[in-house]
Amino acid sequence: MGFLTGKRALIVGLATDRSIAWGIAQAMHREGAELAFSHIERMADRVIPLAKELGSSITFPMDVAEDAQIARGFATLKAHWPAFDILVHAVAFAPREALTGTFIDATTREGFRQAHDISSYSLTALSREARPFMKNRGAIVSLSYLGAVRSIPNYNVMGLAKASLEANVRFLAADLGPDVRVNAISAGPIKTLSAAGIPGLRKMLGHVAAAAPLKRNVTIEDVGNASAFLCSDLAAGITGEILYVDGGYSSVGMSFPSEELS
Repeated sequence: MGFLTGKRALIVGLATDRSIAWGIAQAMHREGAELAFSHIERMADRVIPLAKELGSSITFPMDVAEDAQIARGFATLKAHWPAFDILVHAVAFAPREALTGTFIDATTREGFRQAHDISSYSLTALSREARPFMKNRGAIVSLSYLGAVRSIPNYNVMGLAKASLEANVRFLAADLGPDVRVNAISAGPIKTLSAAGIPGLRKMLGHVAAAAPLKRNVTIEDVGNASAFLCSDLAAGITGEILYVDGGYSSVGMSFPSEELS
């Protein structure tokens, strides 16, 4: 038996088998959780087969940018599950042009609004809808990045949106405790579909692998395992936290190639 046996998890944001959400889904399935997936309409052909791989027949469209769609999505879920235990928020978006060039020149009012709406406010909206379902020590986990607290080249307005998301986690944890724990994972860079839109990703991956104490990039499996832990009873005393799963990169103030230290 896994440490999530008997629990049900709704995963929002799965896109492909390279998504961090897929690593989370695999870890939770391995640990015994029953899964459901929401997706945007155009991703149905990708998400439904992935859900079946993990034994799930519960998939439904839900655009987190629209309150009416969120309400319909949770009504659909209620027809299958009267209650569930875990909400995984793996949703983020900014216009591609907002992630090119300098922050000051690339950030428009509309791009700023979209990034914060989809990447941060959606966590509030989903948590509000999920709360009535979580009657027995529920858990919510979201995904952040170091750009929330440091300036990162080309990450631009997404850094501000992730800073908002991390504050969101703290306020939701205060509001929903003791019934629902809310945390986020700040993952190191991973070559996912969404990350591919950030210019210079290859250089970023190389730099982090060289500078991080673990001397490698993290994987979707690393993030999945940490997420499963945070949403399990093993983490019953943890809420309102941002857990770094980045090979230790965020702990390093300065690093040099090893040959330069001799």
